Formats: sequence, C-alpha cells, structure tokens
Amino acid sequence: MEECFRWYGPNDPVPLSHIRQAGATGIVSALHHIYDGSAWPLDQILAQKAQIEAAGMRWSVVESIPVHNSIKLATADSGRYIGWYKDTLRALARAGVDMVCYNFMPVVDWTRTDLMQPLANGGYALRFDAVDFAAYDLFVLKRPRVEDSYTDDQIAAAHQRFAGMDEATIGRIERNLIAGLPATERSFNRASFLAALAEYDGVTAETLHENLARFLQEIVPVAEEVGIRLCIHPDDPAFSLYGLPRIVSTPQDVRRILAAVDSPANGITFCTGSYGTRAENDLPAMVREFGPRIHFAHLRNVQREADGSFYEADHLGGSSDLPAVILALMEEQERRLREGRTDWCIPLRPDHGHLLADDIGKERINPGYSLIGRLKGLAEIRGVMQGINTALAQKA
Repeated sequence: MEECFRWYGPNDPVPLSHIRQAGATGIVSALHHIYDGSAWPLDQILAQKAQIEAAGMRWSVVESIPVHNSIKLATADSGRYIGWYKDTLRALARAGVDMVCYNFMPVVDWTRTDLMQPLANGGYALRFDAVDFAAYDLFVLKRPRVEDSYTDDQIAAAHQRFAGMDEATIGRIERNLIAGLPATERSFNRASFLAALAEYDGVTAETLHENLARFLQEIVPVAEEVGIRLCIHPDDPAFSLYGLPRIVSTPQDVRRILAAVDSPANGITFCTGSYGTRAENDLPAMVREFGPRIHFAHLRNVQREADGSFYEADHLGGSSDLPAVILALMEEQERRLREGRTDWCIPLRPDHGHLLADDIGKERINPGYSLIGRLKGLAEIRGVMQGINTALAQKA
C-alpha cells in the first residue's frame, strides 16, 4: 500500500520536509483556501503539485473538493456548483491528479467535543463525549424538537452533566463543535449554526440519499471520462448528530451508494475510525465485500464506550482489529494484481494521531494532525504490513 500523509498546504505547521522524513511517498491535500464551491484554477493546482514534487513526493489523493451545501439540499442553484465541481475534476485530471476523496455530511464535518483528552502516557487524544454533546445540544444550543433525539436516560445524564459545567467549559465545547476544525467547510456562531440546521428541516435520510445519487449521476460520467476515481468518506461519527440524517455510516449505506452509479469511478474511502464508531460494523468483512471499490484508506482506531462516547486510541489499540483490516486490504491488492488492474495499489494515510512529545505546547497545531502522533501511527501500520509480507513470504 502507498504510504501517504495529509498536508494542509503551504500554511500547514507540518512542512513537507518533515513528512518526507516520516517515510511517506504520497501527499493527501487540497486547495484548502477554496471552500466556496467555485472551480479550482489549473494554475493553482499545478503550483501545489509542483511544490509537493519538489519535496520528493507525489500528490496522490485530493481530500477534499468540498460539496457545496446547495448540492446536498438539491436547491435551485445546485447545478452551478455541480458544474464547478466538474470543472475542478477536469482540471485535476489535466494536472495528473486522479483520486478525489469527498464527503456528504450535512452542516458539520468530523465532530469532537474534546481536542485534548489526557492519555495515561502523558499525550493527548481527540474525544467525542456523548454526554457533553447532548448537554450542549439540549441546554445550550436548544434547537427545535431537540428532545426527540434522545432517550429519557440520555436527557437525565446530560442534565446532570450540564449542571456541573461552568461558562469556560461550555465555551470550549461550543468552539470544538461549531467553530470549525481542519478540513471543515464552514464555521459558525450559535445563531448561524441554528440557521444552518433549519435549512435541513424536513430533509430525511431518504431525501439526502436521493440528492447524493443525483450528484453522483452528474459527476461520475465526468470522472470516467477524465480517468478520476471518486471515493466518498464515511460520516464521522457514523451516527446522527443534531437530528441530521447521516447516510454513509453502515454497509447498507455503502451498497446503496455504489449501486446509485455502478462504475469503478464511484468508490469509497475506507476510514476505520469513522466506521469503527459503530460496534455493529464488521470492518474486515466490509473490506472483503467492498474491496474492488475501495480506492483510499484512512487507518486509525477509536475506543468505543457504552454510552456512545469514544476517543482516538493508538492505531493498534482501540475497539477495532486494525491488523485484520490491513490484511484484508493487502489481500484485495493481491486480487487486483491477479486481475491485472493498474490501480492495484491502495493509498493509505494514518489519521488523527495523538499529540505527543515536542508537539505538546506548540502554538500552531491542527488538532489530530500534529506530526509525531501520525508518524507513530504510520510506523505502526508499516510494521503490520511488513509483518504480513514476511509471513506470506515464509509460507510461499
């Protein structure tokens, strides 16, 4: 598998030279300054590609071209934004960048309540605390019909938690939830967030599925024409937040998405952390079922808790069997080689590393995307792959 690292462009606190030292050969990036849904200029794509190549790596995956909110809602002006999306795909293809990861999460992207959960080893992890989230949703945000999203027991636990929160705690949780994290398209205050949620009043999971299918029917033919592989990222976490529909969370969701346009260009990003937030998702089985359409992998682990909370665990710790997933992905690569597929090699990146060692206390850190934690994750993943290759060679 191709070892990659995410890079947030020239303003990323982690420079390309440090990523190269981690042993990565591929970069996962985007034009992060263009989040308004407009087309990416070819000259800017080429400039970023040249910068990556000058550092001795290649631009392996685009993550992400933002899907404008009008597309998710299928509003009257969505056609203009779909047109710009197609223009960006064509420009990327002309630049020789042929893989695009994207997501279809409404209003919020990946969501965490705590960006600095202390770990036993002295480092820090990202955490989603389900009780903190419910307390904010119920008693701070107070969105319409909020009680419909929770059981009586969840409301009681949230009320008790909220009673012990001071203003500083509430402010920190609110900033983490709605003020914008890396790779998020939008940043909100409380009023604008409630207004954004209101746009989805009456939008069901079925409606959102239909809008995604309509989007895919428009862009997949362009991707086929120019040789780009699209790969949708799952919901993070893979369950409903704020009463919003989530439609990329389960194997059933994936089957429906792949069937919407049955094309090799319509694939998935297999994120073990996102799918791993649901205990019923059998990750190795999902790789075996969807392997031919897995174009990209995010490898990380979460430790699930009984109340729906989770935190980012060590890559080889947590609730999911990451080595079993890596084995299944490597077996898929072997199957592709036997088929003669030219896209047999699956790019991967370590995701959401811990904040460790000298990265602790730095003024500029993208939460989850500090250097040392991801370097540790990549080293662990590399070790698993090497162990599998050694075992297979000994069997042969």
